[in-house]
Amino acid sequence: MKSQATALYPFVPSGPDYDAALAFFAEIGFETMWKHEGLAGLKFAAAYFMLQDIDVPEWQKNQMITFEVDDLQAYWSEIDAKGLGAKYAGVKTRPPTDFPWGREVHIIDPAGVCWHVRQAPRP
Repeated sequence: MKSQATALYPFVPSGPDYDAALAFFAEIGFETMWKHEGLAGLKFAAAYFMLQDIDVPEWQKNQMITFEVDDLQAYWSEIDAKGLGAKYAGVKTRPPTDFPWGREVHIIDPAGVCWHVRQAPRP
């Protein structure tokens, strides 16, 4: 194949409360770029996804997304200080943990999707 992919923009379910999901993602660094009829484009530097106003628990509890940050420890310090689990139903966070594939922070969002936040490779 001669064409090359340049980006991947997954659709992510909001869970039962679309507005709460938008607020949650703003707290973890994502800016709402646009909204239209139950769909929003969210961006955090080079990371981008579309938040869909849909609640399908079976899908949500099985979906995982990974994004990278330039400084995992600093990112963890910022989000940990926000007490997200107390503000948003169902949200859980796991501090930086070493795995065979790298160091990650895990965040369960209000819909139940598991976000793996990794340290970006250093040049």
